Amino acid sequence: METGADPDLASLLVANQAFYTAFETRDLDAMSALWERSARVTCTHPGWATLRGWPHVQASFFALFGGASALQFVLTEAEAHVHGDTGWVTVDEDLLGDQHGATVAALNLFTRDASGRWRMVAHHGSPVNGPPPRIVRRDL
Repeated sequence: METGADPDLASLLVANQAFYTAFETRDLDAMSALWERSARVTCTHPGWATLRGWPHVQASFFALFGGASALQFVLTEAEAHVHGDTGWVTVDEDLLGDQHGATVAALNLFTRDASGRWRMVAHHGSPVNGPPPRIVRRDL
């Protein structure tokens, strides 16, 4: 995605990439530093029920990072938007792992804190089971 001269979009994309870098390297400290630590955060890993509140979200990453399978993310179709102190990134995550590959459609939501740093408040990942349906528009 082209950010041009927009520093807000550029810094949002840096924060978004930090999420995937922390995930790939299994760096719980880096992951924890990225998230807002509040009751309002949510995380939906593909196939999981939605986790609410920082303690539950943090515990999920602790469990995932302790697993045997490492993941690599190839990110495509990233699109970022900023509105005031809220930013979001939609992205397709092509996952490469020890056992298999998969594609996940993700939405990452951030808010800017008082210091100007983007903090993740929500991550939602949905597995992609095939190509998108063909949508035919019919003007009435």
